[in-house]
Amino acid sequence: MGYDVHITRKEDWFEDGDDISIEEWKAYLKEDKDMRLDNYAEAQVGEGETLRVDSDGLAVWTAYSGHEEGGNMAWFDYQQGNITVKNPDDEILNKMIAISHAFNAKVQGDDGETYPIQEVSGNSTPSQSTGSFLPLVIGGGVIIVIAMVWLAFKSS
Repeated sequence: MGYDVHITRKEDWFEDGDDISIEEWKAYLKEDKDMRLDNYAEAQVGEGETLRVDSDGLAVWTAYSGHEEGGNMAWFDYQQGNITVKNPDDEILNKMIAISHAFNAKVQGDDGETYPIQEVSGNSTPSQSTGSFLPLVIGGGVIIVIAMVWLAFKSS
């Protein structure tokens, strides 16, 4: 599992509302030279095994300093009118905040907390909390849904 943080225009990321359209997201990606639209993610999950997840609007932030060969990438996934990142560290949160400006949007965590417009530094502290705040940094890695897909893959 993990903790998702969303770029959203909605009051709460999970509600119906003012979606960021896939067309808006793809247009943004064409303009941001540090983002690359892949529409898929791949990671090594075992001895020679590669897990692939396909998702329209899945992009990678190529300038992320935490990239590692074979999996640890800064993936930004378009989901239900939001742009979602799993377990973002402070560097990725700063990129999310920068991207949010292009959409007149906010950055909001799974628990409803929002992140300030100014840059995040040090320990990430939300500006408002509506429940328990889960740690956002888990090993500094960002791989979306791959763990869940891997488990489903292994059990079938």
